[in-house]
Amino acid sequence: MFAGKVTRRRMLRGAGVLMSLPLLESLRPLKGLGSEPETSNRAEKGSKHPIRFAALYMPNGVNAHHWTPKGDGANFELSSILEPLAPHKSDILVLTHLWNAATNTGDGHYVKTGGWLTSTTITRTTGNNLCAGNTSMDQLIAARHGNFTPVASLELGIEPPATGVDTNVGFTQLYGAHISWSTPTNPLPKEVHPKLAFDRLFRSNPSARKGGLGHDQSVLDLVAEDARRLQRELGGADRQKLNEYFESVRSVEKRIEFETRRQREQILVDPLARKEIERLGQKVDSFNPFRDPGKVSERGVTHTEHVRLMLDILTLAFWTDSTRVSTFMFGNAVSGRDFTFLDGVKGGFHENSHHQGDETKLEMYRRINRWHQEQFAYLLSRLKSIREGEGTLLDHSMILCGAGMRDGNSHNPENLPLILAGRGGGTISPGRHLTYARKTPMANLHLSLLQRTGVDMKKFADSTGPLPNLS
Repeated sequence: MFAGKVTRRRMLRGAGVLMSLPLLESLRPLKGLGSEPETSNRAEKGSKHPIRFAALYMPNGVNAHHWTPKGDGANFELSSILEPLAPHKSDILVLTHLWNAATNTGDGHYVKTGGWLTSTTITRTTGNNLCAGNTSMDQLIAARHGNFTPVASLELGIEPPATGVDTNVGFTQLYGAHISWSTPTNPLPKEVHPKLAFDRLFRSNPSARKGGLGHDQSVLDLVAEDARRLQRELGGADRQKLNEYFESVRSVEKRIEFETRRQREQILVDPLARKEIERLGQKVDSFNPFRDPGKVSERGVTHTEHVRLMLDILTLAFWTDSTRVSTFMFGNAVSGRDFTFLDGVKGGFHENSHHQGDETKLEMYRRINRWHQEQFAYLLSRLKSIREGEGTLLDHSMILCGAGMRDGNSHNPENLPLILAGRGGGTISPGRHLTYARKTPMANLHLSLLQRTGVDMKKFADSTGPLPNLS
């Protein structure tokens, strides 16, 4: 299927499949064959590997009493919420005293969510005429690099958008489901189903993504012939790297298949779920919980596995340079996700975030926050395990994890809980707790990350300059 010399942008093809490859040393780019121009300014300051950016959003804030580390600089002690990040302490920056002034409007959640990556104030509306006031910083990076990758940006999440109006604050709930804005009035929808997110990366034929030819076959089986041909052209180290990649893809496929089957089995024995399927006009026996619409598809989900599947898909996307920009929402604004599956926790996330100083709720709140950091640590472990040149995929990434408010009870956008992981291709020096002057604009951080990805900007929203001391 391929003629002539190969390049690092080469892909494997099969029936309805277009499968990006990891960056392989044997497949060096040739001018005129998909390599980036010399002017790409990869943040690039001497890095021969692309810089990836991801933003992971946590709804409902954190238990502020157990977030901030003790000590500054390299001599800091992780707090109880951040303890799961201990294996990656040398890979993270904990940033203290940044805030988002534009979201300090008194609204509970929606302003903080919609403006997290824009550093602007959303327009109050009860309809679908949304306006965030700015293009989000992730999409400015995507505009800079999206032409070099099959997918300009990958928006992922767990919860589908809520509909209707939150009468407590007079905002449409749609604002709570989006952090990524391609224009001030165009929020990008996120994919919440692992199967559909996986297919977006690997299935080039839309009919295959909708149940057409080859939809029930492994993408590896469909590209097997092309893969065997490629293996003969690679050196030993690259063959091993490719095999590790194929094993990871197969693992994700199997887990998606297992979760789909398990969810379907649980749904089919649930009378209320069966009734909802029939209301949707579908046949119960052929219902696919990951593909078919309706809230019925949310039943039977193992939350931790769902999150980790999405994070594994994000890893595959970065590993193959399918995209260099991604966002992930652990939940929508005002997420009421039930965390009873955690020891010592009863009830939903939003309920416990409104603790009103109650020690029991505060402890449950802390445990939920800690669970989020366990998932963040899982992603960092995956990125760190993948070698890329003399470093790792994490070394060539910038992964931001945080929330749009400090404490879920007060909804305060001051001193936001923020962690930045990775080395940004050598432009960031992690392993420190950085404390800034109070009310330092979060937009300064956004500007610094934009500049590190080659986006030529001197100001972003209310920034006063690049955030110092990152490198």
